[in-house]
Amino acid sequence: MQRLATLFSLPGLPDQPLQRIATDSRKVRSGDLFVALIGHQRDGREFIPQAIANGASAVLAQTEFAERHLTITTQNNVVIIYYYQLDKHLSAIAGEFYRNPSQRLALLGVTGTNGKTTIAQLLAQWVQLLRKTAAVMGTIGNGLYGKTVEALNTTGSAVDVQANLDDFVRQGAELAVMEVSSHGLVQYRVEALHFKTALFTNLSRDHLDYHHTMEAYAAAKFRLFSELACENRIINADDAIGAEWLKQLPQAVAVSCCADYKVDRQWYLYASNIDYHEDGATIEFQSAWGGGTLRSRLIGSFNVSNVLLATAAMLQLGYPIAQLCRSVQQLNGVCGRMEMFTALGKPMAIVDYAHTPDALQKAIQAARLHCKGRLWCLFGCGGDRDSGKRPLMGAIAERFADMVILTDDNPRTEDPSLILHDIQAGLRQPQHATVIHGRERALQFALQQAQPDDVVLIAGKGHEDYQILGETKLHFSDREIVQQLLLAE
Repeated sequence: MQRLATLFSLPGLPDQPLQRIATDSRKVRSGDLFVALIGHQRDGREFIPQAIANGASAVLAQTEFAERHLTITTQNNVVIIYYYQLDKHLSAIAGEFYRNPSQRLALLGVTGTNGKTTIAQLLAQWVQLLRKTAAVMGTIGNGLYGKTVEALNTTGSAVDVQANLDDFVRQGAELAVMEVSSHGLVQYRVEALHFKTALFTNLSRDHLDYHHTMEAYAAAKFRLFSELACENRIINADDAIGAEWLKQLPQAVAVSCCADYKVDRQWYLYASNIDYHEDGATIEFQSAWGGGTLRSRLIGSFNVSNVLLATAAMLQLGYPIAQLCRSVQQLNGVCGRMEMFTALGKPMAIVDYAHTPDALQKAIQAARLHCKGRLWCLFGCGGDRDSGKRPLMGAIAERFADMVILTDDNPRTEDPSLILHDIQAGLRQPQHATVIHGRERALQFALQQAQPDDVVLIAGKGHEDYQILGETKLHFSDREIVQQLLLAE
């Protein structure tokens, strides 16, 4: 098989330099290289004629046959290059095209079930606060910190990731933090990236509609630490999977929230004392770099873990402990992640993205720290996704909250009533839960019924400003509606 470097000098390619790589035929412009992948739902080769009609200068098409690798045909005088296992090599091809941007800045990757967005945003915010230019890629969006543009997926396509990184470099970014999803790892979207540091948060039930088993899900995550180019590794030692991985990664940094953590490795960071209070948490820590005290404005024990993981990454990047301890209290929480909304004489509302059993339990327990009255939990589950987690989440809400309201999340093409029925199957006393179809009506009911000392946790959608009903995407924001309701007389 010929080396990748020969790809862009094959006979038949246009004399003029290719301008971009495009994977969507509808977005192809003159001078583009169109990449036609065999996808999970559609075969991109079906759209080669449309891409050529839109001005593609060349086409790179996947082939299932090794003997057809780098064979060339033409269509309407446009060269089509066939590439065997193109999905596995596309990250490297795009990396070569965009001059390997992950080697021109410090790239940090964050993976795990929960906490990816918070840690990525904290790291970018912290670096920016300390006067360096940082960029982020993930659930909330892609771009320089504070100037992100909405993204379709947590981890974009192999081409989009390389193109975004190149754009960040051209805008002066010295560091980029990306959320690395399990889908992105098994679909080779980050295959050829060079990671300065990779962080693991935790692993709990999610995406089993895709991975089918927890073992396959864990194996997908582990690829970031075991198979990809990665200089440094930071692992949550309090997670059972993380603890196992640390045995296989002796040079990784172990991070723990446990004061009795037994140091058995060269690189470590653990909380020796944690004081939770209404303004967040004060965290005393010990580490391979020394000790210090972090005064965090983020609430909940899981955010202590997030802050400690971010601190370990900053220390590994070379930032002094004293500088980090002074600046950490300036870090703000992340949009739609345990985001608190208050108004005089009204209950406190907390909007969070928790949409897995583990995340919901942690969100409820974190909200409890701020609750003087009853704790309400309002949530639903997404349609066309893992249905097995629904009764688990119902059981968790019933156990840890005082009042439970079940409502619609993103039903997609499923019957909303059947989704809520699945959740109710996990309740011991389903008659005590309130079921309200129509998420806005449910929010209104909760905030009207709750008393001033109560806390209403609104879980599942967080930062999202849409709701998917059937195949229609409508504008809908928990955050906007909560603010309107709290300001209403």
